[in-house]
Amino acid sequence: MALPVRTNLRHVFRFIQKINSPKRSLCGACTENKEPPGGGRVFSGIQPTGVPHLGNYLGALENWVSLQNQYPSVLYSIVDLHSITQPQDPAQLRSNIVDMAASLLACGIDPERAILFQQSQVSEHAELSWILGCLTSMPRLRHLPQWKMKSKQKNEGSVGLYTYPVLQAADILLYKSTHVPVGEDQVQHLELAQDLARIFNNRYGDLFPELCALMSSTRKIKSLRDPSAKMSKSDPQTMATITITDSPDDIALKVRRAVTDFTSGVTFDPETRPGVSNLVTIHAAMAMISVEEAVSEARGLDTGAYKKLVAEAVIQRLTPIREEIERLRSDRAHLERVLAQGTQRARELAAPVLREVRQRVGFC
Repeated sequence: MALPVRTNLRHVFRFIQKINSPKRSLCGACTENKEPPGGGRVFSGIQPTGVPHLGNYLGALENWVSLQNQYPSVLYSIVDLHSITQPQDPAQLRSNIVDMAASLLACGIDPERAILFQQSQVSEHAELSWILGCLTSMPRLRHLPQWKMKSKQKNEGSVGLYTYPVLQAADILLYKSTHVPVGEDQVQHLELAQDLARIFNNRYGDLFPELCALMSSTRKIKSLRDPSAKMSKSDPQTMATITITDSPDDIALKVRRAVTDFTSGVTFDPETRPGVSNLVTIHAAMAMISVEEAVSEARGLDTGAYKKLVAEAVIQRLTPIREEIERLRSDRAHLERVLAQGTQRARELAAPVLREVRQRVGFC
């Protein structure tokens, strides 16, 4: 199982810009936490925009399960406020929120060890976002990479899409979080949260702690149809993405149709053989072995035979998760109770922090 790396945000961002090799260590830090940390609070969130895919599971959710066993205070939020930066059908959104709760529980999130809650049900998120937004300049948001990418795709984006990194900052700071699991594409957003904490502290007195990024050591999972792009829920090609609820037959079909190349042997070379290397990454992660061990197991196999080995590893790991999701979905009342209890616990943490913010700003 991949474990996180603690490191400085600014150094991480500069390092990511310079280095493209997936085998790098971050800022000289080791790639694993060998000793569990003694304190701190972890916060992370996931949008309820469909069933998590293999990249979500390996890049985030597997780490979430690990972190709840390492830190004394952990919060995981289903961030439905973020999801409406794109048009959502209300009935589908309500269903997706409950489905996401089922997916997280099935993957191993334990509501006894982690607070699992629905973001929109804790109104303090939105209020703190407004306050932090008043400390944020427009050029600061305009230069964030995801705004550039998403607004370009749509020709123009909504105000919500433009300001959602401020809401992300509020999500984190509202709980005085100290550690945030983050992917490479979110480092700049986490850096914004850290900057806003410093701006607030400088203006109103120390309140928010310094943030620390937890970088996953898992390589990014690529699309099965286009290994130059990451695996995505929104990919229009159904064969490109494996979801954690796919049946064994669907998984086998998608892996069998995965883009590779005309060389029959199996090697790991992301630059010249991205498709085959993506399969090796998936195999290694799902079988919980190293890339070198995965390549060794493939010795003597052509890519067609190797795809069967990869599919078997994926099916073995995802089948119990899929079956547990199906079981949990049949008891919607239980899922709603879990979210309601988590929301209450989150409010108990959020309310005193926002009261302090309001007092310092001068609202009361």
